[in-house]
Amino acid sequence: MKYEISGTLLQTVTSYLDIQESVYSQTSMMAWMNPMMTMTTHTGGGLFAGIKRAMSGGSFFVTEFISAGNGEITFAPKFPGKIIARTLGPGEALICRKESFLCAEKSVTFDIAFQQGFGAGLFGGEGFVLQKITGPGTVWLDLSGEVIERDLQPGEQLLVHAGHVGVQTATVAFNVRMMSGFKNIIFGGDGLFLAELTGPGKIWLQSMPILNLAEEIARYLPRSTAGGGNGGGMGAGSIVGGMLGGILANE
Repeated sequence: MKYEISGTLLQTVTSYLDIQESVYSQTSMMAWMNPMMTMTTHTGGGLFAGIKRAMSGGSFFVTEFISAGNGEITFAPKFPGKIIARTLGPGEALICRKESFLCAEKSVTFDIAFQQGFGAGLFGGEGFVLQKITGPGTVWLDLSGEVIERDLQPGEQLLVHAGHVGVQTATVAFNVRMMSGFKNIIFGGDGLFLAELTGPGKIWLQSMPILNLAEEIARYLPRSTAGGGNGGGMGAGSIVGGMLGGILANE
């Protein structure tokens, strides 16, 4: 199977499949495909498998696409960002933030992972349940904004705002560390905790967590007045559209 990632800010990934090769995705991720592709939607392993995916921020159902010849299919993420491709060996695993999974070869397993400690689950920014992707096969993941890759040596640590942690290999330990300094906590605006990532392993950091983008857009949305007005006559859709248009125009 061959693939091509296209675009800059709003990327797509196109897979080129030989006969009987297949990929699967969460629902509503397919953008376009040629007539050689057939699709079927199912739970991807039964009721329990669907429930586990839903717990990790994925869809209860998955859609499988099978090629009847020279198949071509394109997937598109729902938010601006980058698509990363990773070919995993047998048993090799990645731990991903919620909603990172885009699509994968049929041989790749989509499961759930739990934070390694109570503090990491409670204060780590993503809850206790994460996505676990296990090989063999190629997986395509969707991260928000630009992506920075870091290779951590054994014992090497990096402190990160939790929302910026996109993907990590299973060998990287994830914990939380409380921000030091009373003034930093009260006036710094960076919260109480940082994610503490400890090597060995590889991490993929995302520059624009979707939650940060949503909060920034929300500041510009009109608030309802007592008389039911829209706070100036401009609709929320036009404001969001104008902001995103400005972002794309500057790229």
